[in-house]
Amino acid sequence: MAYDFDLFVIGAGSGGVRAARFAAGFGARVAVAESRYLGGTCVNVGCVPKKLLVYGAHFAEDFEQAKGFGWSLAEAGFDWPTLIANKNREIHRLNGIYRNLLVNSGVTLLEGHARLVDPHTVEVDGQRCTARNILIATGGWPQIPDIPGREHAISSNEAFFLERLPKRVLVVGGGYIAVEFASIFHGLGAQTSLLYRKELFLRGFDDAVRHHLRDELGKKGLNLQFNTDITHIERQPDGSLLVTLKDGRHLETDCVFYATGRRPMLDNLGLENTSVELDPRGFIKVDEQYQTTEPSILALGDVIGRVQLTPVALAEGMAVARRLFKPEEYRPVDYAMIPTAVFSLPNIGTVGLTEDQARSQGYEVKVFESRFRPMKLTLTECQERTLMKLVVDVDSDRVLGCHMVGPEAGEIVQGLAVALKAGATKQIFDETIGVHPTAAEEFVTMRSPVGA
Repeated sequence: MAYDFDLFVIGAGSGGVRAARFAAGFGARVAVAESRYLGGTCVNVGCVPKKLLVYGAHFAEDFEQAKGFGWSLAEAGFDWPTLIANKNREIHRLNGIYRNLLVNSGVTLLEGHARLVDPHTVEVDGQRCTARNILIATGGWPQIPDIPGREHAISSNEAFFLERLPKRVLVVGGGYIAVEFASIFHGLGAQTSLLYRKELFLRGFDDAVRHHLRDELGKKGLNLQFNTDITHIERQPDGSLLVTLKDGRHLETDCVFYATGRRPMLDNLGLENTSVELDPRGFIKVDEQYQTTEPSILALGDVIGRVQLTPVALAEGMAVARRLFKPEEYRPVDYAMIPTAVFSLPNIGTVGLTEDQARSQGYEVKVFESRFRPMKLTLTECQERTLMKLVVDVDSDRVLGCHMVGPEAGEIVQGLAVALKAGATKQIFDETIGVHPTAAEEFVTMRSPVGA
């Protein structure tokens, strides 16, 4: 059968665009359909605008700390509409870049909602196209629990477009999105509370990181409330929100922001017209090569629920393009030693195993930790402290995990991720000469394990 395209990609996010561009570069006839955002969640309502807002939130601390270095500043003022307008302009620029990347690669771009008609046919706003292979890369979508008054709450999608900064914000959740937005709202001057239904946020991160961040956020005045949850939300006559908690308490706020997870975006996708199956969590079931249970259909990125990070989706997109159209260059994605960052204030950077993970996998470990006040803060009244931690295998001396809470943690850990990926030992860390004076040098100067 003659098909219109060799590959039809549903979703122009990070993974879909990467797969489409490189498949076209390998000589395939490729089309991409996108109904919302060129660049996907990351560019439009995710990592990129979030990081811009984090930068904006940190200026309050910068202004305060400048006094210790002799700067006398007039009273600082913040204008939320200016930040959002400038953010929107930058995102619009990036949308154009993604459009040009696709078009200049020879990819046919269809802007509209794509729906599967059968295993080889996609319909986009009434236009039907056939393809030998179809790739689903539709990403995820934020979830707000089904409680009374949920219509009064917002998610990260809406937070980026608020007309004004709320005076009081209640952030609900314990993942990185909740922690980051609590830092953003608090840093920009909103009276912010973070509610989480369990004992401590950031499940899956090293316990030292979780406890250290909890303490630092508390010192900054962020109101942390654990072991609690919302039962319902009511709009009051003055426009504010009255929140009722499971323990019977009531809180008043101007904004309830939910960051309690994301679901795969499969709405009206037409999966029922194919043999594609979902796993028990509701994500698309794929094998190690991103092949679904329908031979002609593949899936990658957040919609398959593996490691939900933009760089991982990019790697998966490259792997799919190579396997289909340049198999001699195909390499499977290695999911070990994936670094990640949480852009809370202060930042988190981490790569490799946590201490608990290493022990549960049978390693006998030595742990090295350092907690210190960064040099930049020694001339200020700020008492924020940095945490650095290494988890080392006793038998091989290999560094299994590297964790940090502090300024530029993501930048520092990205470099160390290369070393861990290469199998660096603690001896190699010890023999590496540090850059002085920096915080990063602490990673190569820790000599005594915890408890020694």
